[in-house]
Amino acid sequence: MRATCVHVCTCPLRTRRWFNFKLCGVAGKRLTLRLLNAGGASYGPAWEGYRACASHDMQEWYRAATAYDAASGVVTITHEPGPADMVHYAFFTPYSLDRHAALLGRLQGAATAAARAAGAAGAPVRLRVLGSTIDGRDIDLVQVGPSPASSSTSSCSSPPPRPPLRIWVVARQHPGESMASWFAEGLLERLTDPQDGVARRLLDKAVFYVVPNCCPDGSARGHLRTNAAGVNLNRTWAAPDPATSPESFHVRNEMDRTGVDMFLDVHGDEELPHVFVVGNSGIPAWGPRLEGLQAGFCEAFKRHAPEFQTAKGYPTNVATTANLGIASKQIGQRFDCLALTLEMPFKDSADLPDPRVGWSAGRAKRLGAAVLGAILEVSPLLR
Repeated sequence: MRATCVHVCTCPLRTRRWFNFKLCGVAGKRLTLRLLNAGGASYGPAWEGYRACASHDMQEWYRAATAYDAASGVVTITHEPGPADMVHYAFFTPYSLDRHAALLGRLQGAATAAARAAGAAGAPVRLRVLGSTIDGRDIDLVQVGPSPASSSTSSCSSPPPRPPLRIWVVARQHPGESMASWFAEGLLERLTDPQDGVARRLLDKAVFYVVPNCCPDGSARGHLRTNAAGVNLNRTWAAPDPATSPESFHVRNEMDRTGVDMFLDVHGDEELPHVFVVGNSGIPAWGPRLEGLQAGFCEAFKRHAPEFQTAKGYPTNVATTANLGIASKQIGQRFDCLALTLEMPFKDSADLPDPRVGWSAGRAKRLGAAVLGAILEVSPLLR
């Protein structure tokens, strides 16, 4: 039997948790794998109730029996791969940079084909690079919908049309939270489906700005929560430093250029087995309007996604005590808009469990698609 480590984390111990490796020559064997330093990783108690992800083909992932001994800090995975010679294990279903590039290619190709078929001058999807990371990777932005500038043109005899709503979605500020990239893929695939009525209605009134992976350096390095400089991007939004947090610096600058009417920051939570949002009750701008928008969105999201709930989540902030370095807090305050942090579990959804796969890439994709229905419902109230 031979073990090959795919990722080696170079970030501080307190921010380590991600793993992704394969074992070869395992056919017919009963495997026992021990992660000896798991208790010293971030959120050590969150190993309770967790089950590792396993796959024979890197396409279909399922859960393997996993136990945590709090006294020794050891996580033990026991698994029988059956006839397969090779098996992969990961903290969550990986979302590679190659898959990210393939998604951008599919979006561009489908949009170009649709534009040609309709005889249009341009496609409704634009791919842009906002800047570069510390390691020299692109910070990609996908714009779906009409350009605000082009949509504001009108004849002299008619009143100018209302500018489109500006909906921003940022995924994977924390690179180990790969479910956020799966969420973004599901959202973008539905949004660009010309046969989808919800998407068509939304694009009649809104333009979407989607960052599918806000921390590509951390993704490549195997980090859980930090970029190449060891910085947690989701604490930098009050004053992002282009030298150490270029990702949040360039994204926030583009938000300042376009404006924001709604913002979703997409994450994963290691401990809580729920899908939930973190609201903005602690920002100085909080008041009846934002409270009503947040409540309306949550009720709409429940109708479109049965996994989503509001009973379990993080404690709410006391008035005016929110950390404005957090993306959703900064953007909600900066633009006086509906801004939420969306959390998905690394474990399973206790509200709608699936014992075989737990919370999965496929479920994250479907949640990303479902959120569009909730956004459509609240869209008349956003501005």
